[in-house]
Amino acid sequence: MVLLTMTASIVDGLAQLEGLLSAEDMHQSTTGDDALDRHQQADSEPSLNQPSVGKPISHHQVVDIWKKLGAHHNTSYSLEGLLRGSQVYIPPPPPKPEPTEEYKALMARLRRQEAQRAYERMVNPPPKIETFNDRFPTSAQAFSQVNRPMDASDLGDDDVTLNDVHRQVMLIINFLVSILGVAGTLWVISRWWSLPARIFLTMGGSIVVAIAEVAVYSSYMWRMDQAKHKQKAAKEVKQIVNTWVVGEQGQGDEKNDDTVLLRQKEDETDGTVRKRITALSN
Repeated sequence: MVLLTMTASIVDGLAQLEGLLSAEDMHQSTTGDDALDRHQQADSEPSLNQPSVGKPISHHQVVDIWKKLGAHHNTSYSLEGLLRGSQVYIPPPPPKPEPTEEYKALMARLRRQEAQRAYERMVNPPPKIETFNDRFPTSAQAFSQVNRPMDASDLGDDDVTLNDVHRQVMLIINFLVSILGVAGTLWVISRWWSLPARIFLTMGGSIVVAIAEVAVYSSYMWRMDQAKHKQKAAKEVKQIVNTWVVGEQGQGDEKNDDTVLLRQKEDETDGTVRKRITALSN
C-alpha cells in the first residue's frame, strides 16, 4: 500500500472531526458490513491518533475525512485542498540490531590485540628494507652523465626536424584542401542531378584527386631518393693546382723574407687554390 504524508489541511480537518463527532456517533455510523470493512482496513492502515504534518496516511483515510467533513456541511475542505502538498511517505530505515555479547567480546579482544601489536612495532621497529637507491645513491646521476648529449644543440628538436614536421603538416593540409575543393566544385556543378548521382560523383572525384595527390607525392619522393643515391655514389677527386713557399732561406745564415713562388701549373683556375673534380663511378 502506498501511503501519503499528512498536510496541514489534513491535520486541521482531523481536529475539526474530533470536535464534531463523538465516539457514539462514530460507533453507530459503522454498523453491518461497513463496520467490518472499516475494521479490516484499520488493521492495515496507519493510526490517526495524534496527527501531525509528515505522518503517514492512506488515500482511503483522506477520502473518508473529506466525506465526513462534507456530511457536516463543512465545504471549506476540498479533496484537492487536503492533498495539496502531500508526498509519498517513505518510512525511516529500521534501527540497527543491537550486537550480541559474543560480538562485543570479539571486537574488544581484537582491539586489545591490535593495540598490543602497535605497541610492539613502536618499541621494536622492524629493520628498514634496503632499496636500490639506498645501496647506489648516485646511480641516477651517473646514468644521466653517461647518456648526456655531446652537444647542447642535441637537447630537443633541431631546425631540421621542425622543418620536416612543418613540411609534413603543410602537405596534409594541401591534400585536404585539394580534395575538399574538388568535392565542393563537383557538388555545385551537379546541382541539377539527382541526389544519389551527386553523391557518387562527388565521392568519385574526391577519390581520384586523392589518388593523384598520392601518386605525385610518391613520384617526388622517389626522384629525391634517386638523387640522394647518385650524390652518394659520386666520388670527389682533389687536385693541387698551385703551391708556394713562405720565408725560404737563402745561402749562409742570411734569411730571405720575401715570398718565393714555385712554378705554377698552367690551368684555367681563375686564381683558385684548389679545384675539385667530381667523377662518377661506373
